[in-house]
Amino acid sequence: MAPKSDAAPAVELLGFVMSAEEAARAAAAAGVETVEDLLPLLVPSAMRRARAPISRFPVGAVGLGASGRVYAGVNLEFRGLPLSHSVHAEQFLVVNAAAAGESELRAVAVSHMPCGHCRQFLQEIRGAGGIRIIVTSDAEDGCAPEWRTVASLLPRPFGPHDLLPKHVPLVLEPHDNPLGEPASVANGFAHGDLEARLREAAEAAARAAHAPYSECPSGFAVADGEGKVYAGGCLESAAYNPTLGPVQAAI
Repeated sequence: MAPKSDAAPAVELLGFVMSAEEAARAAAAAGVETVEDLLPLLVPSAMRRARAPISRFPVGAVGLGASGRVYAGVNLEFRGLPLSHSVHAEQFLVVNAAAAGESELRAVAVSHMPCGHCRQFLQEIRGAGGIRIIVTSDAEDGCAPEWRTVASLLPRPFGPHDLLPKHVPLVLEPHDNPLGEPASVANGFAHGDLEARLREAAEAAARAAHAPYSECPSGFAVADGEGKVYAGGCLESAAYNPTLGPVQAAI
């Protein structure tokens, strides 16, 4: 069924994660039949959250998980750093879903056609070929946006099935990496119990990291001015280059 994004107004995101209940209410308010139909309507709001000072090309991606939750992702670029430090919108979306404990990504609406880097990154999800994707900018090119599968965008993919035994957990699956004695490093400026919370969060992120190729899981944690801690673990790719480091994951 064709989405109703051409008839319904855009919907504003209130955050980067929408609960199943919030998503269902938003779909009903927008006059679309399903949460999947809602995804393209959320893309313009996601794009406004992008930070692309180098390319000036904002990208937004919005995905639906098996839980019914909706996750947003945007591209992030960092001045003064190599371009390889950039975070692609689809990467952001996957990290966001993983951090929320999502078990499966079923559908994604993205503002522009996923690049090869992102098509490869998605291969780290089991059953990635069946994830449905719609590109909202197709309408600007005179084409009616339509749902495709990741398999149609990356035929004969190279991925974890080429390098890993079948029992090894993939992205969005539980990981419990052994760390031994982790080499935790803090900057020494944390006050009170903040340093301990940072170390604990970084180590937890490393245990949950997806690092089956290097077998070197890593985690990073940072606190904002109010003491709230954000952590991320590395997410490796079978193609190596699309790997996302723990610092970008935390950010």
